[in-house]
This record gives sequence, structure tokens and C-alpha cells, in this order.
Amino acid sequence: MITLFGISQCDTVRKARKWLDANNINYTFHDFRRQGLTLEQVSAWCSELGWEKVLNKRGTTWRQLPEDTKHTVNETSVVPLLVAHPTLIKRPIIDTGSQRLVGFSETNYQQILL
Repeated sequence: MITLFGISQCDTVRKARKWLDANNINYTFHDFRRQGLTLEQVSAWCSELGWEKVLNKRGTTWRQLPEDTKHTVNETSVVPLLVAHPTLIKRPIIDTGSQRLVGFSETNYQQILL
């Protein structure tokens, strides 16, 4: 079963959900703002995908962090930071069971999910 991780208010998550629905792909939606995430989940994503790819530096949450936190984020400190502030995670993350994808790309979704 495919799991789509994100937050319900995110436009990119909405695009991904709309695409999945239009292509009749069954999935479970996990709103990590409401349902939370574990250190293990986030650590696995960062290990597999690279923590720089998982960390969203474009959003409001990142801009609101103290400057010293932003300058000291590294492979060790990022996982607890992402669990504490899940909106710092790039969205959506798709878990197919055997592969994870970050963000929404219709081309990537077609190649991997269809």
C-alpha cells in the first residue's frame, strides 16, 4: 500500500493527491502535522534520500527558526528538528513500500506508480 505523507493544507500535496485519485491509485494519506512522525521514520527518509533533500528551506517554518539553529543544522541534528517541526519536511513524501519519493513530479509519478 502506498502512503502519501504531507500536510493537508499544502498545495503540492493537493496536486499529488489529485493526480493519485485521477489515476485510480490507492493510497493512505498521513498528515504529519496532525498525526506526527517518529524519529525512525524521519531518520530512514534522511538516510535513504539525503537530509538536504528532505529539509525544506523555502518555507515559513525555516525562516522563523533562530539563525544559530539554521547555521548548525547537520546530519545529526536534522532528524530531531524535523520531528519537532514537521512542516520543515519537503512535501509530499510518497512511500511505495520499496521506494520513497520527495515532492510532486507527474513524470516521476507516472514512471514509478503506473
